[in-house]
Amino acid sequence: QVQLVESGGGLVQVGGSLRLSCAASGRTFSSGAMAWFRQAAGLERAFVGAVIGRNIYYAVFTRGRFTIARGDADNTIFLQMDSLKPEDTAVYYCAARNSVGAGYVGRAYDYDYWGQGTQVTVSS
Repeated sequence: QVQLVESGGGLVQVGGSLRLSCAASGRTFSSGAMAWFRQAAGLERAFVGAVIGRNIYYAVFTRGRFTIARGDADNTIFLQMDSLKPEDTAVYYCAARNSVGAGYVGRAYDYDYWGQGTQVTVSS
């Protein structure tokens, strides 16, 4: 059984930083993708970034504030968030997919597995 477990969320002040972690168990995704999405209250789930092989893709809004990295093990990824803003407040989800084809990597429905999410709240 595949499980994705996020950790590292919490409450932070504007301009602060948080580092989220996601650990997958049950399989590795070295030939697929692992990604971060977020969902703010009342909004749709939005793509943050993804790791595919040695390549990392970011949503435009991250604009250098967010950094995604893969851990030493292929089944772990991290999301370093700096210069946080109130609009970054959301539940952050880790997602994974078994394979990757051509096209946009940020569509939520392309992902096969999801974590339970971790709340990030940025206070002003």
